[in-house]
Amino acid sequence: MGVHISSGSISCWTERLVVTRVLKIHNLILFRVCIEWIIVIILEDKIDLKAAPSSVCLASTRYFDANDASVQAYASKVVADAVTDVDKIKRLYYAVRDDFRYDPKHFLLTREQFSCRQILLDKRGFCMPKAVLLSTLARTQGIASGIGFAHVMNHLMPDSMLETMGGNRPIFHGYSVLYVAGKWLKASPAFNLSMCEKLDTRPLEFDGRSDALLHEYDNKDRRHMEYIFDYGAVADFPYDMVYYDVFAEKYPEVAQLNS
Repeated sequence: MGVHISSGSISCWTERLVVTRVLKIHNLILFRVCIEWIIVIILEDKIDLKAAPSSVCLASTRYFDANDASVQAYASKVVADAVTDVDKIKRLYYAVRDDFRYDPKHFLLTREQFSCRQILLDKRGFCMPKAVLLSTLARTQGIASGIGFAHVMNHLMPDSMLETMGGNRPIFHGYSVLYVAGKWLKASPAFNLSMCEKLDTRPLEFDGRSDALLHEYDNKDRRHMEYIFDYGAVADFPYDMVYYDVFAEKYPEVAQLNS
């Protein structure tokens, strides 16, 4: 395994060795190995998920715009008469999961696409905007939050998405981190219920007390989501890192449109 870090860059490339076949001949074990390259992100100013949150995890920002009137109104409507943080975050989670369609093709990569008020208007988005939405709504209720990142593999990716991505490769995934009842939780509200029912995959449930990360297997016990590497979480959406260090080279046509 090798790692190379470019000068002046916050990212690096690492080899992932994947054993695809094992043969045993007498006392010799032969491995057929496939080398996959994934970009490894070094997050700056990460949240310490073993400690209580600082005030920055409650702040209103350009992306986590918790002070916006439309954001606060929507959160209040969803929370309704819920009293405890556990009940509030559960209601917010299911609203984000099911009322906002998972749409990986709604992939503009503009700064506006990652602001909570714009996501409310879009009513759809891929994993990162939906994570921003949930975390921002949480802040309106005094629940500290952030956004985490990981590389994942979707082993059941539809053919249409495989064509778009050029094959089944590691995906840079975003999820919410939420400080509820004295501890940090991870929750991924990406896949809406109707999509899960259509694809016969398990909807991801969240009880407000334990992590809710994407399922490893589907309803037929087929391999579904695999977490390859978790990078941790930050208190605000790191647009420049996501745009320039993750997606700009992979999707140059989008980068040109937004330049």
